Amino acid sequence: MSDNSQKKVIVGMSGGVDSSVSAYLLQQQGYKVEGLFMKNWEEDDGEEYCTAAADLADAQAVCDKLGIELHTVNFAAEYWDNVFELFLEEYKAGRTPNPDILCNKEIKFKAFLEFAAEDLGADYIATGHYVRRADVNGKSQLLRGLDGNKDQSYFLYTLSHEQIAQSLFPVGELEKPQVRKIAEELDLITAKKKDSTGICFIGERKFRDFLGRYLPAQPGKIVTVDGDEIGQHQGLMYHTLGQRKGLGIGGTKEGSEDPWYVVDKDVENNILVVAQGHDHPRLMSVGLIAQQLHWVDREPLKGTLRCTVKTRYRQTDIPCTVTALDDDRIDVRFDEPVAAVTPGQSAVFYSGEICLGGGIIEQRLPLPAV
Repeated sequence: MSDNSQKKVIVGMSGGVDSSVSAYLLQQQGYKVEGLFMKNWEEDDGEEYCTAAADLADAQAVCDKLGIELHTVNFAAEYWDNVFELFLEEYKAGRTPNPDILCNKEIKFKAFLEFAAEDLGADYIATGHYVRRADVNGKSQLLRGLDGNKDQSYFLYTLSHEQIAQSLFPVGELEKPQVRKIAEELDLITAKKKDSTGICFIGERKFRDFLGRYLPAQPGKIVTVDGDEIGQHQGLMYHTLGQRKGLGIGGTKEGSEDPWYVVDKDVENNILVVAQGHDHPRLMSVGLIAQQLHWVDREPLKGTLRCTVKTRYRQTDIPCTVTALDDDRIDVRFDEPVAAVTPGQSAVFYSGEICLGGGIIEQRLPLPAV
């Protein structure tokens, strides 16, 4: 084993079990380990949502137990400028963004990476993401995490091979139950802490209330695919394609009790279009156009590529053909139609275990009208 004792790793400590165990595993591998807790959101509501203080206390308790130093840094300004404002812009435009992807791109693997290297003298940073890294022909590749159920490569597709080369992902080689077991054996305070599901750093607050504080909601009509008005929505931003819950409409008077699904958002006219049945043709797409591309090897795609794609997290891989339109736009055609392809979300491409990169879905290509 190579001598890691001279190498300094700064672990992004979130106060969760994955980063806690990551710090321990790196210690076991002989690295000089320190922790860094990032404060990326200024709590301004003083409500029960305030998880940041509890997370910091948990991160501190873990670092004390492992005997490592914990630094703190405030990236709230960077988060607001580079993540949150873009997030609001996308919602305003009727799209559904993925803030976790933006946060990884702008905060965890940019602001944090730079701070760790320049201010703390780090050789590497480490996070608790379930991904793996492989170094091939002098370039680092991003691989899916070993635990297929927890794999987080979808959220990290914007990383370049240079960023991956400076990053370590210790839990990516493990399955989640093993990670919990290690934490329990070490008696870490985070061993039984549940995984966070809130938006990146904004915590577990009620999303609709939260969004409503920053964007004025514009109520409008809910219309069926046949053009019948059957209700009112409270704002297009609260709805996403394929959504079933929270529409506030029942079956039709003709008697069909099939649930309603959002199949389209007419942003120009502020109309929410719905249909009955989760596999309604209006919800299906034969492909998509993606832009704002990031290829991990940073080589633009030329010609065509056969690979698989995910259009949302934890989706089964979809075989597809990708054709370059230019350096920053691609046309993606699925082998089989796919439901609920959502503009603003990310399409992420794979070749086997390797995450090739991805882009933002600009438009979906609907099934041809029959």
